[in-house]
Amino acid sequence: MLSHHEFATLVLVNGSSDPTELDRADIETLLARQLVTLERLGPNRSRPQVTIQGYVVLKALDRVRAQDYRAHAACR
Repeated sequence: MLSHHEFATLVLVNGSSDPTELDRADIETLLARQLVTLERLGPNRSRPQVTIQGYVVLKALDRVRAQDYRAHAACR
């Protein structure tokens, strides 16, 4: 299970956020869970990229939120 900070970091990486603004501990957790990889931009530079597994997590959580919204709207 991801913490809300780790999930937010995953969303930011997916949105091509500036990697210098991301928490290193959250990135390391996402790397360990294989939700992101590091793309080498040069000898001393890298950028996190969302993996297929990361996209699956993002899509699943978006789907859950969409279903919750539809269920809530149907109750009105």
